[in-house]
Amino acid sequence: MQNPIANKKIWVWLVILLTVLLFSRYILIQGQLKEYPMYASDSPSPTGVKAFYTYALNHQDVVKRWSDSPSQLPNKPANQLLIMIEPYFTPNSAELDSYNRFMEAGNTILLFKENPKGMFGLETEVVETDAVNVFDPAGASYRTKTDVTSQVRLLENAQDEILLSDDAGTIALKRVVGEGQLIVTNSPKWIMNGEIVTDDHLALILALLKDVDSKVILFDEYIHDVKNATTILNIYPRWFLLLMIQGALLTILWLWHHGKRFGPIFISRQETVRFSDEGIKALAAWYIRGHRYHDSLVIQANYVMTLLQEHWRIPYHQEWKDLTAQFERKWPHLEKGEIHSLLSGLADMLEKSTVSKQEYLLWSKRLEKIRKEVEEG
Repeated sequence: MQNPIANKKIWVWLVILLTVLLFSRYILIQGQLKEYPMYASDSPSPTGVKAFYTYALNHQDVVKRWSDSPSQLPNKPANQLLIMIEPYFTPNSAELDSYNRFMEAGNTILLFKENPKGMFGLETEVVETDAVNVFDPAGASYRTKTDVTSQVRLLENAQDEILLSDDAGTIALKRVVGEGQLIVTNSPKWIMNGEIVTDDHLALILALLKDVDSKVILFDEYIHDVKNATTILNIYPRWFLLLMIQGALLTILWLWHHGKRFGPIFISRQETVRFSDEGIKALAAWYIRGHRYHDSLVIQANYVMTLLQEHWRIPYHQEWKDLTAQFERKWPHLEKGEIHSLLSGLADMLEKSTVSKQEYLLWSKRLEKIRKEVEEG
């Protein structure tokens, strides 16, 4: 019978152990730093942009994060500024059209992206440079780092206004889009928390915003959510996807109906393995075509003599005529006369210089009979 007091003690210790484990896990989790994605406006980490977001919040009446689809952006002149910092994916054509309509209505987009090629019709080139000085159109010089400034340079149109450049090319430009404008720079690292207060990075950012007078600043977080990235399900129309699925199913059924193989092909062993008796057959055929019957008999006799040494302990160097006594002991069901006739006839046949085909076939059978007796008993 179990002791109820002992059972209560076990339960008490289990509860204490569970409490300790939960408390330890809470302490460990509390001690870990929260991980933030890069360029997020709510990230205080060195790779976030919360510092500039807070700066804008202190110098502007309305500063918000924008997490909705670009199709929800206002299509009327609201004098708003949308800041896009290093999108995690390239927006699709419908989303880019929404951004364009937002600018055409009289709003501004400020795009920070290392290589903005493919967005808003922008073209770029890759250069090699170690320049650390950036200049504006008035000739003012700004200091930066080579590992912070992108190696990509913007290719401007005749109508574009160059805002920042260095010895290698254009770093930032402004393009008129309808009633609004697009401002692009290739160095999103300037605005990072860990870099914004180093060198002249903050001054460079403010230089881009010098002529922008917007009442509302929006930080685009839609482009930082990978769930919003374009997938195959929204690239193609549904009727096309349905047609492709039906085509794939019909193809599988057609292949199955025609008996096509699915999976690996296993080749039968007999189609790849060379049997061990092929060489013996070829050698025998060569002896027969060359009428070398005597040589073949000698080889067979030597082989049988080897078996006699292995199985009956008869020395290999003995003559066939001298094996009568041993054969009588090992082969008792055979008459003595037959044994003597067999061994003496074999010895005479081996001493001949030529052997006919009939004699060869006869003595080959007799040697085979001796071999079976020796090996199989």
